[in-house]
Amino acid sequence: MARSHSSRTSSDQPPLQVFAPLGDRPLLLALRALKLGDLLVAVPALKALARTFPDHAVVYAAPGWLAPIVRLVPGVRALLPTAGLDDPLEIAPGLVDIAANLHGNGQESRGLIAALQSRLVFRHAAPDGRIDAREPEWVDGMLERRRWARLVNAFGADACEDDVAIDIPHAPSSAPGAVVVHVGAFYGSRQWPVERFAAVAANLASSGERVVVTGGDSDLDRAAAVVREAGLGQHAMLAGRLALDGLAAQVAGSRLVISADTGAAHLASAYGIPSVVIFGPAPVEEWGPPPGPHVALTDASVRRGDAFAPDPDPALLAVDADAVLAAARDLLTSTPLAPPPHSSPPLAPLRHSRKSG
Repeated sequence: MARSHSSRTSSDQPPLQVFAPLGDRPLLLALRALKLGDLLVAVPALKALARTFPDHAVVYAAPGWLAPIVRLVPGVRALLPTAGLDDPLEIAPGLVDIAANLHGNGQESRGLIAALQSRLVFRHAAPDGRIDAREPEWVDGMLERRRWARLVNAFGADACEDDVAIDIPHAPSSAPGAVVVHVGAFYGSRQWPVERFAAVAANLASSGERVVVTGGDSDLDRAAAVVREAGLGQHAMLAGRLALDGLAAQVAGSRLVISADTGAAHLASAYGIPSVVIFGPAPVEEWGPPPGPHVALTDASVRRGDAFAPDPDPALLAVDADAVLAAARDLLTSTPLAPPPHSSPPLAPLRHSRKSG
């Protein structure tokens, strides 16, 4: 390779993670230093950028723990580990030919993108006016998938907002054909009560469905309580046993996913798996699933809307177990059981790694 695509300035900053050879191709960097769901709603824009600029190597700037899923996005060739917006991007000015601000429209993200000194920049218009006549105005309350598709399309891309599909990982599904009850959530505002998850899981298991419970390392107590209260047995406890690509493989091979509005629900959308998604602080109109076998449940009239609150949003609590069960049964009845995409070996040893909530 004739030139280096990484300019590390700190010994504790991981280098560029390359998924496919970059060679001497010019770089196109997309900034979105957020979580799993944020990545998955940006997939339509990322895929369109890769199609529109086939001679460029698409680099995604986001937290390093997302690498197992970033490598599944068609067209994305590398990840630049980026924990947030506090520090400059670890790549030399002038090295990125095209930059796309898929993070937001605040001063911090705009500043990081400007520091790259790129030839072409995809961004929304600043509050004080446009730098490029193609820059669209920022619109509050827009569906997130549409927001980023609209942005790249303003510059000549061909994004379809519902083009959310990603590749299936090589990791096998631990429980093919199971109903996945995902109890995880990064913040308390999206934590549907344990006893309701357990009631749903117990009811589905009693009707003959194989039910497994997933979640991140921080969700182990909640997941264990659901398994115990639902009487599922320890074979159903997958929380804390799946790395991020293992969770993706499990969702891809599942029959149904039941989750709050979090990364697992967006994975279900990415793989076209039927899902029941319980919304709390986030509006369905902004973060809801694409058309397909998905049901979003909430009560917007009581939404508090504080995503970082320590306790569940009232819009989430307004959804009871009976409503989730009814939606789940409708989906299970109307969606034929598809063969799993992978065979199922024994569970891997316990692994601890960053996962979506």
